[in-house]
Amino acid sequence: MTARRLMVLGTGSDVGKSLLVAGLARAYARRGLKVAPFKAQNMSNNAAVTADGGEIGRAQALQARAAGVALSVDMNPVLLKPETDIDCQVVLRGRVLGRQSASAYQALKPTLRAEVVASLNRLSEAHDLVLVEGAGSGAERYLRPQDISNMGLAEAADLPAVLLGDESRGGVTAAAIGHHRLWTEAERARVAGVIVTKFRGDPAVFAPAAAEIRAETGWPVLGLLRWSEAARALPEEDSLGLGRRGGRAGRLVIAVPELPRIANFDDLDPLAAEPDVDLRWLKSGQPVPGDADAVILLGSKTTRPALEALRAEGWDIDIRAHLRRGGHVLGLCAGYQMLGRVVRDPEGIEGPPGETPGLGLLDIETVMTGDKRLVAVDTRDAISGARVTGYEIHAGRVSGPGTDRPWLRLDGQPEGAVSADGRIRGSHVHGLFGADGFRAAWLAAMGATAAEAGPDRVEAALDRLADEIEADLDLDALLTLAR
Repeated sequence: MTARRLMVLGTGSDVGKSLLVAGLARAYARRGLKVAPFKAQNMSNNAAVTADGGEIGRAQALQARAAGVALSVDMNPVLLKPETDIDCQVVLRGRVLGRQSASAYQALKPTLRAEVVASLNRLSEAHDLVLVEGAGSGAERYLRPQDISNMGLAEAADLPAVLLGDESRGGVTAAAIGHHRLWTEAERARVAGVIVTKFRGDPAVFAPAAAEIRAETGWPVLGLLRWSEAARALPEEDSLGLGRRGGRAGRLVIAVPELPRIANFDDLDPLAAEPDVDLRWLKSGQPVPGDADAVILLGSKTTRPALEALRAEGWDIDIRAHLRRGGHVLGLCAGYQMLGRVVRDPEGIEGPPGETPGLGLLDIETVMTGDKRLVAVDTRDAISGARVTGYEIHAGRVSGPGTDRPWLRLDGQPEGAVSADGRIRGSHVHGLFGADGFRAAWLAAMGATAAEAGPDRVEAALDRLADEIEADLDLDALLTLAR
């Protein structure tokens, strides 16, 4: 193996592991290193399609983009896609392995360790540096016997590590010391130091805390990472961050119901960034606002339960009233399937077998099948003339007269459907609004104006994030820690 490897462990979830890996990947790539991200196990319904037709977590896709390398299923060999609170779909090296309950998956995990290490080793053979992201807290004792993501992986692959703690939520000193006490002596020896994230204020005020961490653990505080404004322009990894997206005052009001197991919600980040757009996420109990110009239904890991939840909230009634007022409705992926007459799942692909009536707004129907469609898209839409980039990642197959009036025509093939009056549209393609020309054309049709295309928003944010990390951490010292 030629690559240096460094693991980024956390004192909990959402402490900044994914962001740090993305920023380090960009910073080291700018220094000429070939960098690869790696996360053994990710739990997220946000996925990206690799060039060879597999799927990995969106966080690792963003990190690979930061590093300037092609996506590989080895970057995230195990992806868990929650379907209920206790069941998830297990994706192994980009392909669906099956559905597992939480308890059954714990029994399965040790059998996946060899696959995880093999993926890490393949990346190591092809890169100069592999940045390994842990999952959640690195010191949960009850999970340790089956662990393939944190210290279990560190020991199996002989990885050095740094520990991240989030200062913004408080308790970072206790969290660092607590992790030290929960780990064994051999595990503690793998940790080279602590990095404090989301820091605000005067570093001198934190000096006593850094001294206490050093005295209690022997670990130095390697740096205080400032609260990152660049992170606001980067996609969120899970739906807990949806409240931070959109919300600006704009001419075009777009309402987005938050459905259960919502997936690939970063499809709307380019719209949320438009000054002329007011993107409003609807929580449970909130009606579709009367001033909405458009309602967008996003993807979901479980289409039929999402439809049931939509009806339970009364959003189906709100959407029909919205259409009577002259509004527009757009469905993406599972949201597209919900617009049809019915969603059938005879084999129980997404849950118990059965069928659920759709909204009946498009003359289509969906049948869930065991073969998931995973396709990267980079072409030009023959109907609008705009370039379309994105990907398809879905199990359902759509048919019906409505498809005779497609929304898009990609590489000569029809995609999606449009109502006769043009106000209801749907497509399986994720990432449509990421293409400037396509987004501008859609906004113009809606009576809004797209901002003039400038530097790529995500690329610029990754550069700013790398600049912040360069200023706050000693990257030469961190690279020395990697081995």
